[in-house]
Amino acid sequence: MSDTDKVFAGSIPKIYDEYLVPMIFSVYAEDIARRIAARSPSVLLEIAAGTGAVTRAVAAALPRGIRYVATDLNEPMLAVAAQRQKDDDRISWRQADASALPFGDTEFDAVCCQFGAMFFPDRTKAYAEVKRVLKPDGTFVFNVWDRIEDNVLTHEATVALGKLFPDDPPRFMVRTPHGYHDRDVIRADLERAGFRDISIETRAETSRAPSPEYVALALCQGTPLRGEIEARDASTLQAATDIVAEAIRTRHGAGPVEGKIQAVVIEARP
Repeated sequence: MSDTDKVFAGSIPKIYDEYLVPMIFSVYAEDIARRIAARSPSVLLEIAAGTGAVTRAVAAALPRGIRYVATDLNEPMLAVAAQRQKDDDRISWRQADASALPFGDTEFDAVCCQFGAMFFPDRTKAYAEVKRVLKPDGTFVFNVWDRIEDNVLTHEATVALGKLFPDDPPRFMVRTPHGYHDRDVIRADLERAGFRDISIETRAETSRAPSPEYVALALCQGTPLRGEIEARDASTLQAATDIVAEAIRTRHGAGPVEGKIQAVVIEARP
């Protein structure tokens, strides 16, 4: 993973929240919310909360009286999340590294994380931290993206950008968001961290966007893919966005766009 893969700053958090969250994240946030609500936690931790897609879904599914701590390594992302979730005194926001959680042992009934594990430099270390802060009967619920070929629009965007930069194609999407999907590897990482009761399932959904231009803006300018494009030639960001839009338009038409998305959903207990 490149150092730039974790940079969610500048205009990225706002575009990410306004475009990418409804396009691909909301449907999986609702899935995590259902799983968490079924466990009726009193004290809940979220790691890698991003701009709060899961936070909003989980908060809506849980009653008053709970305590919910939402964390992320990137303060600009967390600032957007906090601004979106005003006036909910159940939730506290905290900048935190998933590999060194600033909480006591056995403090939480459940820990959740949406599409964050792919960004952890040492996943076993992060999972061990989750196990440490979980109560003995607690549950860790998280998801990761499946291989890029099972995520149609992102795959098409990556292929289009490869044609624009044939000598050095941007590989952020393949390398990081879609780079940690091997079920055996995930299970082994969790087991090394001390988890024993592990369930892993594949969940396919449909991504929807109002136009090809929307898809292109979300992917090229609302993720660290933007940094990869600009590192090759800062003047080509809009051209790259336009090329992706044209590729999506060619395959899906000029109107509303739909494409398969697929994730791996994991529940683990000590």
